[in-house]
Amino acid sequence: MEGGSSHNFVPSSAGFDKSCVLDVKPLRSLMPVFPDASQAPPFACMPPFGRTPNGYSSFYPFHVPQSSQTSPNLNSENPSPMRNTGLMPAPIRSYRAPARSGALGERGSSMGGAEDEDGYFDAHPGSSSSRKKTLKVSSSRKKNKKSRDGDSLTNNGSGVNFVSVMTPFQLEDGNRELVNYVLMNFDALRRRICQIEDAKESKNVLAHLKAGNIVMSKKVRTNMRKRIGVVPGVEIGDIFYFRMEMCAVGLHAPPMAGIDFMSGKGDAEKDPLALSIVSSGGYDDDTEDSDVLIYSGQGGYTHNNKQVADQKLERGNLALERSLNHGNEVRVIRGVKDEVISTTKVYVYDGLYKVHESWTERGKSGCNIFKYKLVRVPGQPGAFAVWQTIRKWKDGFSSRAGLVLQDLTSGTEPIPVSLVNEVDNEKGLASFTYFPKLKYSKSFTSMPPSFVCNCHNACLPGDMNCSCIQKNGGSFPYTGNGILVDRKQLLHECGPTCPCSPNCKNRVSQTGVKLRLEVFKTKDRGWGLRSWDSIRAGTFICEYAGEVIDEVKLKHKGEEGEDDEYIFDTGRNYDSFKWNYEPGLLEEETSNDINVDYNIPYRLIISAKNVGNVSRFINHSCSPNVFWQPVLYEHNNQSCLHIAFFAIRHIPPLTELTYDYGNSCSNEADNDNGSHRKKKCLCGSSKCRGYFG
Repeated sequence: MEGGSSHNFVPSSAGFDKSCVLDVKPLRSLMPVFPDASQAPPFACMPPFGRTPNGYSSFYPFHVPQSSQTSPNLNSENPSPMRNTGLMPAPIRSYRAPARSGALGERGSSMGGAEDEDGYFDAHPGSSSSRKKTLKVSSSRKKNKKSRDGDSLTNNGSGVNFVSVMTPFQLEDGNRELVNYVLMNFDALRRRICQIEDAKESKNVLAHLKAGNIVMSKKVRTNMRKRIGVVPGVEIGDIFYFRMEMCAVGLHAPPMAGIDFMSGKGDAEKDPLALSIVSSGGYDDDTEDSDVLIYSGQGGYTHNNKQVADQKLERGNLALERSLNHGNEVRVIRGVKDEVISTTKVYVYDGLYKVHESWTERGKSGCNIFKYKLVRVPGQPGAFAVWQTIRKWKDGFSSRAGLVLQDLTSGTEPIPVSLVNEVDNEKGLASFTYFPKLKYSKSFTSMPPSFVCNCHNACLPGDMNCSCIQKNGGSFPYTGNGILVDRKQLLHECGPTCPCSPNCKNRVSQTGVKLRLEVFKTKDRGWGLRSWDSIRAGTFICEYAGEVIDEVKLKHKGEEGEDDEYIFDTGRNYDSFKWNYEPGLLEEETSNDINVDYNIPYRLIISAKNVGNVSRFINHSCSPNVFWQPVLYEHNNQSCLHIAFFAIRHIPPLTELTYDYGNSCSNEADNDNGSHRKKKCLCGSSKCRGYFG
């Protein structure tokens, strides 16, 4: 080839003795010789071992400033000195399967044989099965996307191209809005992947790892710059259901290892400092004290969590030792059991700690283990301590302060709803009748019955003949754990007359309250609602129950000056917001409404003043953590509209639940009386409009 290397030269047949036997060695036995790094131009390979070729951008986890990239000496026996230094995490697919005998595990790795957070089997990261499943993300891109729930997540370049909106500055340093944006996109994508795999009846799928791989490579992340102490936009008490979420927002970079560290002054291997640790129960940690953590070092463990060797003072262990001497703050994330899904963990950011002591002791196997005593920096809001207090309430070891009623529903709901007042001496609520469902009056005409489903056992996500799936746009609306995948213009559920079984997963909003809720007295907004349990994004919370009234009665209330504060009206103006996944992240050709405008068959007005459930206590916020979704299902030979509330994002325990009340239409607001009177907003949000109603 003209202009090519002489090594590729093929001699012509002229003048060439074909009878000669050449001593040719197989290609794999030849050692390549590269130009010396000091004399050659920068080597054209991907970071961190060279510059990114022109026309290509670096991607996670190889994103480093171009100025810091140097040409390595590839003739050396160890050409990658930056590997395993802790400066950057390796891609998940680079973890090879350890040998069955004597393979030493890294602290924080998942245990084998447990279900992952999506309810699928989670092989130990690093095992051959885990490696194959992770690589499946890349191989699937060769297939074309044929349908919404087809054979592939991505297409071959003909789909929607996603362009990250994150600026270089936002990638390096985040804020609260950016952190929420990243987490929302990650979980929306994870739910969509779950939906696709459920339709294919896949069981061994790690949807959170696939989602993490995509958002990292597509630069939907923030706080990439490693730092000691506070991470911008991440607040104490924030919860995470997946380690990849912590990676994406810069709280804890390693996707599996329990200790994150960076270099102090010089080489990271010789002078590292600890940045954050995750205590998730995999090691023998003492975690009962909410202000003190006795943390075990890393290493010396096999893939099945058996210690077979002494731990060494290197990497994360050395970083914690150096942090003891240096006195720097270390972020602590504690893993606790999820009370809603018992097979999963919730990770709680517990704030900043300092390493006060270190020592070694013999473990149960007789091998040496490093121990570190970390003490919480005083003056921080409670996080893990809140979880411990709630656990004592649930176990009956401690009584709830300010408890007024054990169960204000009188057994109507499957789980008690307590009434608590720690603010003043008010001991009761205004009189109302607790009723868990929506009450349509006999005179109210809703809609003629729609087609019921044709499934006789349960509606299955992959059954495209199911009329429920067809009415929901060709996709099952919930994941296997009952989590809503995305907002819809109108969500169709199976009704009481559908032939499918009562435990069909398309009846989520009809099963009643599943969370341990409490009605509590706020300081300045009356009574509010919150949960003892952590709430995952997309979780159903409750239905807005009450009496359905018509527009005439609503207008009559206003004319008489009746101030009904418990009105829910779909006819109000509501701000649109983004919650659904970005189709471009999966390179899907199908369109997906990111900002959904509801398509409601008729105006629904509900009054919960005299009859209602816990939803009547949900207060307004201009930056809510709950949204409402119209749901339609058949009942008593009519298709009835209902309002269901779902979590916008992950909600920590004892966080007040709020939704946006919206604003009345202009002609109704002009009356300025009764139910349409504008009220001063006290939500305290940075985006507060100042009023609502």
